[in-house]
Amino acid sequence: MNIKSIERIDNHVRLIAQTLLPGEIKYLKINDYRGIIEAIKRLDVRGAPAIGIAAAYGLALAVQHAGDYSRDFINNVATEIETARPTAVNLSWAVCRVLDRLTKEQPDTFESVLTLLWSEAENIHEEDRQLCEKIGLNGAQLINNGDVVLTHCNAGALATGGIGTALGVIYTCRNQGKSIRVYADETRPLLQGARLTSWELMQEGIDVTLICDSVAATLMRQGRIDHVIVGADRVAANGDFANKIGTYSVAVQAKEHSVPFYIAAPYSTFDSKLASGEDIPIEERFAREVTEGFGVRTAPEGVQVYSPAFDITPFELVSYYITDQGIKPGGRV
Repeated sequence: MNIKSIERIDNHVRLIAQTLLPGEIKYLKINDYRGIIEAIKRLDVRGAPAIGIAAAYGLALAVQHAGDYSRDFINNVATEIETARPTAVNLSWAVCRVLDRLTKEQPDTFESVLTLLWSEAENIHEEDRQLCEKIGLNGAQLINNGDVVLTHCNAGALATGGIGTALGVIYTCRNQGKSIRVYADETRPLLQGARLTSWELMQEGIDVTLICDSVAATLMRQGRIDHVIVGADRVAANGDFANKIGTYSVAVQAKEHSVPFYIAAPYSTFDSKLASGEDIPIEERFAREVTEGFGVRTAPEGVQVYSPAFDITPFELVSYYITDQGIKPGGRV
């Protein structure tokens, strides 16, 4: 694939400025970990796996930029990076993985610490690429030639270090010669489905149709959807999962209309420390993203706004979990 949401180039990190898509393809050159944090907060880099990769690179950038390789400094930076966004577990997972390697190997010079940090960040990045490939191959077993798939938000190359999770399944089917059509929910309020998923699929020559979020149930009732595949930002121990707001509604609709509902996610998105979805922290976004979407006011001044970025879908609504380790049954099987 030609799309690379994040990559290391020499001693900086290059990101696609996803807030500008699809109107402008712009790359951000980031030399400092604070730039990584800001990119995560403003959603120029997004998607649980990509956020984790960015976090790991951020630690390397911090030491490189500051010249301080003390463990206190690195721990403080790690804490700062981890708090950039609360819901996606890959963020803290990646940071902890880097810190664990530091603890295990105990490098004691600036060069050795910096080399380890860059090395582990690249390991995380390459591992995610391989995980996406495995998810794609596993998920493709569920999809037949001619099937129609509905997806919500963006879980493709823009959200990962590889071909994606939910969209990785689509790309793998394409590569296997299967003819697949996709309906992409627009995904309000920030329109990740409209701006990112539809753009990404079109870049890859996939037959995609954009719909308003409220159209999904009608398509299911008409028998025009064969599968729903979405990504995840965190999966609790019992199988409940957090994903972009609106996912729960799609899952309820899928069950009502007997449409199989899958989530596609790597092992790094599964959080065994949390018993259920009730324990997953849910990020709330800025009111202006609802009232002034993309700079145009569409709501009266002073109106109250509730805008959670994610919702929780209970495991009872999941048909299968498509992971790098195989296909696992959910509560609907």
